Amino acid sequence: MTVELLVVGAGPTGLSLALQAHHHGARVRVVERRRETFRPSRALILHPRTLEVLRPLGVTGALLELANTAPRVDLHLGTHVTATALTDLALPDTAFPHLSLIRQTDVEAVLTRALEGRGVPVERGTELLAAEDRGNSARAVLRSSHGVETLRCPFVVGCDGPDSVVRNCADVGWRGRPYAEEVVLADLEAGGMPPGAGAQVFAGRQGLLFLFPLGEQATWRLLATRAAADGTRGNVGQPGAVVPEAELQLLLSDAGTEARIERLAWSARVPLRCGIARRFRRGRLFVAGDAAHNYSPATGQGMNAGIQDAVNLGWKLAFAASGPAGGPTSGFDADVLLDSYDGERRAAAHRRLLLTHTSFWAEASTGRLPSWLRAVAAPWAAPVVPALLGRRRLVAEAVRLISQLRVHYRRSALSVEGTPPLRGAPRPGDRLPDAAVSTGGPPEELHALLARPGVHLLMQRDALPPADALAADRVTVLRLSNSPGRGWVAVRPDGHVGFRCGAADPAGLAGWLSLIGAAPSPPVRP
Repeated sequence: MTVELLVVGAGPTGLSLALQAHHHGARVRVVERRRETFRPSRALILHPRTLEVLRPLGVTGALLELANTAPRVDLHLGTHVTATALTDLALPDTAFPHLSLIRQTDVEAVLTRALEGRGVPVERGTELLAAEDRGNSARAVLRSSHGVETLRCPFVVGCDGPDSVVRNCADVGWRGRPYAEEVVLADLEAGGMPPGAGAQVFAGRQGLLFLFPLGEQATWRLLATRAAADGTRGNVGQPGAVVPEAELQLLLSDAGTEARIERLAWSARVPLRCGIARRFRRGRLFVAGDAAHNYSPATGQGMNAGIQDAVNLGWKLAFAASGPAGGPTSGFDADVLLDSYDGERRAAAHRRLLLTHTSFWAEASTGRLPSWLRAVAAPWAAPVVPALLGRRRLVAEAVRLISQLRVHYRRSALSVEGTPPLRGAPRPGDRLPDAAVSTGGPPEELHALLARPGVHLLMQRDALPPADALAADRVTVLRLSNSPGRGWVAVRPDGHVGFRCGAADPAGLAGWLSLIGAAPSPPVRP
């Protein structure tokens, strides 16, 4: 089989990228240097926006079956305990108004099965030795039990983690630094915990400590932050040296919990850093997920950001690999489409870096001020926490920020305003919110109607149909009979608005479709 896209790394980012590219017609190959399928989960949460972008790939049902979508959390601030449920948030514009607790290993298993069901196996035990941009193609050198292989294909994407081989080969540079704090992970059985307890969060002078009932080799997963121990630096973001049971018990005791370790299944120190690649693309080589940006674990961005990178890039690579749908005269420039990945996702990564860095300072820094905030100010303010958590709109706004529901690409070259402008609709570059719509029958979820490959052109009730879009293989046209007006809204495969106009603008729409490689094929001449 001719390969158009080589994906290096079979974590959530690489698997999602392969699914999105394959979903849009690309021939994909996925390699992973690890032979074993299991590794301890570092990520434990899926955000609403991540579930939205995965929905068209047909995997959200399987993910939600394995997830806790109504997580209960007990927040311990000194002697005060506040119980809350992170479900049914005030998020009317998404089908997933909740946070979903799910192990990273479960996410990987669902995505792997989906890929295999589409005829794309993960080639484990296959290591990338080198990758090179050759101008019109990429060259990759792979090593497996079968020997060394040289592969030429249009694109190579590095989803191979913080120490990415693809990033090093692309020489795109890195800007960042290690944290003075580290994360401690462990799976354990704990005595002194109430039966059926949900997640527990303890705020102390040394940092936050979490206990999740999501352990993989025992009931509880412990996650704690503390000052990095001397001499324990290892691979960034990867479980490293074992943490003795006595140290773990001391962390529990210092946090104010009476939990007692009855059995320790495993433990590890995880070194952390924050940073971002200076570029996400060099020619035919790309980086995504942890290969492109590293965050602290605060607000649970790592896995979610990587999946959202993947869904942004996957359709663009597929469209670029298949060439201009309208032929050489279509006006399609693949570089404009492919460069938009760097422009869109690096800007989002910078904003996310500020969010996670600030949150981690408050959560984990052992400096005098954050330590005082956690140990003194937080318990003092604890009585007002239930009232704050009871304000559903306030909590919903926080979730919108954390889950990237507000990310937009308004400055992207792919975000085009037609003539005349369409008022009262999401702007080009904005995420398209979910809503109840009608296409001539009973109301349906808009996002459910868009859960299929390609571009979607939404026409208001009285809009004139665009002949060119109707003839395009990559475009699905829907008339919204409950939306008065004559406007058009074109939605990208990743759920962001790409083009809109207040009345028929065939030239503007045709130009935008050509820009992204979705223009209709020219008629066949006799």
